Amino acid sequence: MAGALGAEIEGIDLTQSLSVADYQQIRRMLVEHEVIFFRNQNITPAQQKSLANSFGPLQSHPAYETVEGFPEITILESTAEEPSKIEAWHSDMTFRLHPPLASLLRSTIIPVRGGDTLWSSMTAAYEELSGHMQQLLDGLYAVHDFRHGFKESIEEEGGVERLADAIKDNPPVKHPVIQTHPESGKKVIFVNSLFTTHIIGMTKKESRAVLDFLFEHITTPEFTCRFNWEPNCIALWDNRSTQHKPINDYFPAHRQLHRITIYGDLPY
Repeated sequence: MAGALGAEIEGIDLTQSLSVADYQQIRRMLVEHEVIFFRNQNITPAQQKSLANSFGPLQSHPAYETVEGFPEITILESTAEEPSKIEAWHSDMTFRLHPPLASLLRSTIIPVRGGDTLWSSMTAAYEELSGHMQQLLDGLYAVHDFRHGFKESIEEEGGVERLADAIKDNPPVKHPVIQTHPESGKKVIFVNSLFTTHIIGMTKKESRAVLDFLFEHITTPEFTCRFNWEPNCIALWDNRSTQHKPINDYFPAHRQLHRITIYGDLPY
């Protein structure tokens, strides 16, 4: 789909259980292309769960409503009355000690115009850093915080009470600024503007300067691809090597997607 990442796959029916060969091929393509897309897949919540389960155990999310009977499937929805608050580039749930390996997103209600999603390759972003910058970043750790990512929701009336359990269960964690992907062996940038608050061991000013540079660097168009949603599309992305951003250009139209995150454990 683009020079750095992204592939659209045809010729497979995801309403059927994956064979071992199909799973292995999709897994290889996921690692290679970092985000893969399927169109015209009218799957049920049970089939979405089964598909995600092929890749590993599933995580729940502490801040979103879920599909009835499927606590693993979070509902990402924007309406005129309650528009989406997430507009920043991010990797999913890096506020967890073990962030997801991947996320699987299914479109259910899509605006006539707008509502695309962008993805960016953290592999390509790392490779385009100078050797001096790579050397500076290797070995550094940064703090990721649930409260930082959901500050708008927390600041709403009753937000602290509504998210009290999520805040208690997700204290700030630290992750390496640069990670080695456990399957590709390539290095990736692992800080994001939604959840990363600061780099450990730097002054506040130094940390802000480095993070602001990286947050801008990862949005370089050459590192990105863009997907135009239709109903019954599926996106599967490697959360270890990508960031993504919804484009909120469809207000006040209704947009709804169902997401499952797949448990991961980066080796550090």
